[in-house]
Amino acid sequence: MIKKFIYLEWKAFIRSASFGTNLVMKIIIGFLVAYFSVLFVAIGVGAFYILKKSNLEPLATINKFLIYYFLLDLIMRLFMQKIPVLNIKPLLILPFKKPTIIHFSLGKTALSFFNGIHYLFFLPFSIVLVIEGYDITGIVLWFLACLSLVYINNFVNIILSNIDKLCSIFIVLFAGLVMAQYYELFDITTFTTPFFQGIYETKWMFLIPGIILIVLYNLTFKYFSNNLYLDAGLAKKEIVAKTENLTWLNQFGVLGTFLKNDIKLIRRNKRSKTTILMSVLFLFYGLLFFGKAHQPYFMHIFAGIFVSGGFLFVFGQFVPSWDSSYYQLMMTQNIPYRGYITSKWWLIVIATFISTILASFYLLYGMETYLTIVVGAIYNIGVNSHVVLLGGAFIKTPIDLTSNSGAFGDKKAFNIHTMLLTLPKLLLPLLLYWAGFHFGNKTIALALVAGAGILGFVFRNKVFSIIEKRYIIEKYSTINAYKQKN
Repeated sequence: MIKKFIYLEWKAFIRSASFGTNLVMKIIIGFLVAYFSVLFVAIGVGAFYILKKSNLEPLATINKFLIYYFLLDLIMRLFMQKIPVLNIKPLLILPFKKPTIIHFSLGKTALSFFNGIHYLFFLPFSIVLVIEGYDITGIVLWFLACLSLVYINNFVNIILSNIDKLCSIFIVLFAGLVMAQYYELFDITTFTTPFFQGIYETKWMFLIPGIILIVLYNLTFKYFSNNLYLDAGLAKKEIVAKTENLTWLNQFGVLGTFLKNDIKLIRRNKRSKTTILMSVLFLFYGLLFFGKAHQPYFMHIFAGIFVSGGFLFVFGQFVPSWDSSYYQLMMTQNIPYRGYITSKWWLIVIATFISTILASFYLLYGMETYLTIVVGAIYNIGVNSHVVLLGGAFIKTPIDLTSNSGAFGDKKAFNIHTMLLTLPKLLLPLLLYWAGFHFGNKTIALALVAGAGILGFVFRNKVFSIIEKRYIIEKYSTINAYKQKN
């Protein structure tokens, strides 16, 4: 039966509409996978000798920070890992046993790149430890325990991905732990290091992650088993829609109509609500840079751009993908592209303005620090808002508004155009700031960055014309891309 499932999955892959297209993109992704694979192997081999050279005990040091390794892995999974499951509905009317379908679906998640990449770190590191004279039995058990924790993250991700409130709570707790550790308010490693070190030293503690993994697998199995029905768990959820007229926006004409649709989209859908949460988290990005003497001076403007540009980066870069589910219908109507683009721009501008006001707590670091954030906001409004809208014409990735998977992006969102458009978003303000600081002072540096933003705002109509033409050129390829699910 499993062979039959594998056969069906292979047929679905080679017959998909996206197979054989975007060959260059697939080659680039292949190089990226190879790059990160080599990187993890290099870190796994080199970590021991780097730590040894720094007069640190390698295994104890790694064990100290493993908690953050696994927490970071989980947070990346929550936003980037899509849960690979079978197309279950057609199978339920065939003579396949339900447990077999579920076991195979869960087995597919175990083959995810997010699991395999960790072998490339833990295996080389473990081999080096054995070569350097560590107890081989302890290292093998430590290795198995770490792999168990990797797969624990895999199943925790599945559970959290289906429970919105738990996902949000976890993100807030994770951010709190990182900030508490960074500012030496609370050190979670004091409690976790003995556990990871004990796995190596006691020889029996490795059973704890293994038992937790088995329990989680069974819980996940039961969850899917209880919801594997056409008329229950697999049915589309229907909720009573709340009427939101937002009539006060009617005074803005066509622009108001688009703004009403965008506001309703953000308020009603899981994925769009996540953008609001992520925008709030971006507000605290500056805490990693401001007030730290060891940080390079030019990184301050980098922080200022991110503090005020959270919504711009997590929402703006996926215009028009937010409307992918009904984009074809939109294109059959007499909808002016200029009005559509302008509404998205105003939404980004309003969010940037609100973020800048909320970031006023950075005044505690001094007026100069807050001024840097204001300058970053000006650059975001005048330049980056246009750049992300232009980049959206090349990002043809349909968005599932009911899921948080891919909230940070998708591999299809990366192409040569979007990579080139990254230059004015991040590198140009750094270059302007560096030049102003190098040939003058910080005031001149901030003036150059703010000046670029003001120029972008002044010439926004000409920029909108360029963006509009690009959207028209990409119209039919975008419609075709949004038809594809794979």
